[in-house]
Amino acid sequence: MKLEEKKRITQDLNERFSKAAVVIVTDYKGLDVDAINDLRRKLRKEEVEYQVVKNSLLVRASEETDVALIKETFKGPSAVALSYSDPIAPAKVLTAFAKDHDVFEIKVGVMDGKILDANKIKALAALPSREVLLGTFVSVLNNVPTGFVRTIAEIPRRLLNVLQAVKDQKEAA
Repeated sequence: MKLEEKKRITQDLNERFSKAAVVIVTDYKGLDVDAINDLRRKLRKEEVEYQVVKNSLLVRASEETDVALIKETFKGPSAVALSYSDPIAPAKVLTAFAKDHDVFEIKVGVMDGKILDANKIKALAALPSREVLLGTFVSVLNNVPTGFVRTIAEIPRRLLNVLQAVKDQKEAA
């Protein structure tokens, strides 16, 4: 690879690392081409980029980004998964893929300046998707005003019940 091409790849990766919501590093050693293409297809469906890059280029590209926190893990065959919007999607796809392929390994990740080990990535994969979380949040927001309206409406009803009881008591006397 020529020096100019290496510089271009490094600069491009650096920009993508800066924009990414989550970066997950994997070890793909032992996977055949069909398995890697299958993984790429699944990740692409979730709008996640997956790229195999030389470790030396990964180290240079990680400079001045959060990914620099994990640059010492760039040893052996390394590939990176990058997601720009949903940090849960790549974790779900990679964890499911790792269950089906024993040789595939999730090494480490970075999200919001924090290092994620393999266990944290699996825990992230166990979370519901962004859409489900937003739906739950909206339903909680909807329940607060509904409960408030019911409580406010209960006051006049109880007052009417008390007045009716007083009226019934006076009529009986």
